[in-house]
Parts: sequence; structure tokens; C-alpha cells
Amino acid sequence: MTAPTLEVHLSDAQMTEALRWDARAGLTASPKWLPPKWFYDARGSELFEQITELPEYYPTRTERELLRANAADIASSSGAEILVELGSGSSEKTRLLLNALTEHGTLEQYVPQDVSATALQGAADQISADFPSLRVHGVVSDFTDTLHNLPSGGRRMIAFLGGTLGNLIPAERKEFLDSVYAVLEPGEQLLLGVGLVIEPDVLVPAYDDKQGVTAEFNRNVLSVLNDRLDADFVPERFRHVALWDSDNEWIEMRLEAESDMTVHIRDLDLTVEFARHEQLRTEISAKFRIDGIEHELAASGFGTQKIWTDTDDRFALVLAQR
Repeated sequence: MTAPTLEVHLSDAQMTEALRWDARAGLTASPKWLPPKWFYDARGSELFEQITELPEYYPTRTERELLRANAADIASSSGAEILVELGSGSSEKTRLLLNALTEHGTLEQYVPQDVSATALQGAADQISADFPSLRVHGVVSDFTDTLHNLPSGGRRMIAFLGGTLGNLIPAERKEFLDSVYAVLEPGEQLLLGVGLVIEPDVLVPAYDDKQGVTAEFNRNVLSVLNDRLDADFVPERFRHVALWDSDNEWIEMRLEAESDMTVHIRDLDLTVEFARHEQLRTEISAKFRIDGIEHELAASGFGTQKIWTDTDDRFALVLAQR
């Protein structure tokens, strides 16, 4: 077994500076907003793992079953020598692809990418132990601006799973897909996992569970600001809100101030006023229609090769090729 390597393009200081920029921009905007990537400190990641096991939260288990049922077909359609996974986290679902590509006989290298060096090192060590024939090369970076740092030297398939594409507004999605296209060679591929537009009475509870885990997860972003930027938010004074926007076909998660309040962010020397019932947007989760995602891919130069959906048409795996 070859020990995994870790390539670091994002330091903790750079992460803090990015948070400083986002917090100042988002909390001085009208309406206020924060990017969803700041949910995921250690506590946020733990809460999200709990969310994926909730009965209301269908996306993770639906995508997992799709991968289980179709990983061999994906492997034969791809023939990838290098599997790159953006936002890999614990790499749990990816094991289904790793098994299939290994059995197919083409895979030589796995490249997990994540913003957390600690999480990435742990996942890389475990994958190396479980797949001793693979080279494992972790990349610590932000996928939105460091795609050019991904290793090459073999036929690559970039996997972007979990519906994370939906966290980007349309202009950001276009920029992201253009960037992926630019780093791939002709014939290389992108595997997307995307949530589909379904009935709101199934969709909304996935983001507003009865147990209140998603509410705690949502409020955790305020704890991140408290911890990293010396802010004095009282998270319990904000109510979790999940709304379906039928015009944009996305879920919005927001935090609503339950009373007038003044918040100080000492690291930014910034004072932020909240009026009672004022809302702070913390995430969008866009859902797609099949023809819509094919159109977005085509607009960035990709051709769609294959699409797999579950029997309820709630989720899709889309294999596209440059």
C-alpha cells in the first residue's frame, strides 16, 4: 500500500479571510445572506450526517441507492483511470464508484478534494487501507476557484455528488461548469448528482424535519461566526425557515430574527442590526428538470452521455463528457 499524499492549496488563514469577506459582504447586503459552505465546521458536519439519516431527508439515501444500482454501468461508460471527487467529505458514497471502477480494471488513482485538511487526511488514509492498489492524492482547496490544481496524467472523471451543484445560483453554476470544462481534456467526464423538481410536500420537509436537526444545523452558521470572527450572535433567537421558491425552483433556508437585535462582529469591527422577523438567507438548494440540466451542461460545452434516475424521479445521476 502506498501512503496517500495531501496537497494543500487552502490554509486556515485563507479560510478565515474568505469567511471575513463573505460575512462583511453578506451581512451588509439587503436582504442579508451567507454562503452555505460556512455550515461545515466540525459540529456542522456532524449535524449534517444526522440529517442524512432522517426519514424526511430522501436525497442522500436516494443518491446512494442510485449509485449502488448503477455504479457498474457508470464504470463501464466511463473507463476512468483517475476519479476526482469534489467536496468529498468522508468519501462514503464514493466507495460504490471506487469498487465498480476497480472491478472494471481501469482505475489507478483517487483524488478527493475538500476544504478540511483533517477530514481529508482521515478519509484518504481509510481509502488507502481499503483500496491498496490505488494511489490516493488528496487536494485541500475550495472547488470554486482551484480546479486548475487537480492532478492530471490519465483519463479523468470528476464526480460532484450530493446535489451540491444546486447550492449555486445560475450564474455561479455557469461559472463552475465552465471551469470544469476548461480543466478537462476532450473525452474526460463529469458525473453530477442533482436533485429533481418534485412535489413541495415531500421536498420542504427534507429541509425542515420534525426533530429540528436541520434547524440546529442552520443556526450553527451563527456559531461559526461567533467562534471564528468573535461575533456575539445568540443562535437561539433565530428561527429556522425553509421555503420552496416555485419561480426559481429552489429551496431557500433562512434564519429569522425573533426580535430586534444588534450583533457585533468584533473581528470585522462591524455592527449589524436585525429587525424583528428580518430574514438572513443561508442556503439555496436548486432542483432540476432533466432537460434543464442538459441545457446547462450544453451551454458550457458538455455532451450528456447517460442519465440515471430513481423510480420516483426524485434524484438523477448525470454523466457528461467534454
